[in-house]
Amino acid sequence: MIELPLSANLRQWRALGVFHCFGEHRIFLREAGDVTRPVLLLLHGFPTASFDWQPIWSDLGDHFHLLAPDLLGFGFSSKPRNHRYSVLGQADLVESLLQEREIARVHVLAHDLGDSVAQELLARHEHRQFLGEAGLRIDSICFLNGGLFPEAHRPRPIQRLLASPIGPLLAALLNRERFARSFSAVFGANTRPSAELLDDYWALVAHDDGQRLAPQLLGYIAERRRRRAEWVGAMQATRVPLRLIDGLDDPVSGAHLVARYRELLSVPDVVELPGIGHYPQIEAPRKVIDACRSFWTRIGAHRTSP
Repeated sequence: MIELPLSANLRQWRALGVFHCFGEHRIFLREAGDVTRPVLLLLHGFPTASFDWQPIWSDLGDHFHLLAPDLLGFGFSSKPRNHRYSVLGQADLVESLLQEREIARVHVLAHDLGDSVAQELLARHEHRQFLGEAGLRIDSICFLNGGLFPEAHRPRPIQRLLASPIGPLLAALLNRERFARSFSAVFGANTRPSAELLDDYWALVAHDDGQRLAPQLLGYIAERRRRRAEWVGAMQATRVPLRLIDGLDDPVSGAHLVARYRELLSVPDVVELPGIGHYPQIEAPRKVIDACRSFWTRIGAHRTSP
């Protein structure tokens, strides 16, 4: 196993993080901001890591206590080979992290796979509210591009192949060049990632041979179909404020996701970003910050005590 060199930016990101124990696994966590402020939980997507939030990190920290884990199997977190990865398990991880820090309520900013984890956390929140039970409270959710509705999710050909029976063979052949082509294809035409950023993301994916886990990690696509009724039902029933911020040029979850979101939610709160692809927080960080801030200002998020 060869560990790739890290850029100065990525080395600093790792150096400022800590590790949370989740069973026998180590979970990398970036944490920042005044602990007396409301907590903002940041949930990244596949196949990247908490480093996705670096372009908007300092702006978010002006108003929140930030928590951004690398989910199990991603980034600098443990990457067990014989683990059954699931959205439910990632939600358990997040709840464990928050319980350890005695955090009882959070705002959420999620992307891609993180959207599914946020949906599961919301479903658990709704269940507890219905039963009058104590537990983690969700104060708001901002969704970025992701597979909120399985019928509006269009996985890339490489994802379909990795999730198929030939996935393990294909994962063994994955390298920086193949990754870069597939990864760049989900960005907007004028907002493609730089070579340096592609190096950073490949280093995160390949850390501890993590590229070989792609077929296991992609099990969340089928899980979304199995859990659709519960997750979408929670979004439709909840009184928790929700906003979707969506890069419309995303081939995976762009304009077609927005259309479905408007169909299924009675009062859809959507900010559309023309010309932006699957990673709005990287491609248009200022627009994402502005869209988040207007949402949080409207709901009084900065006045919410954790």
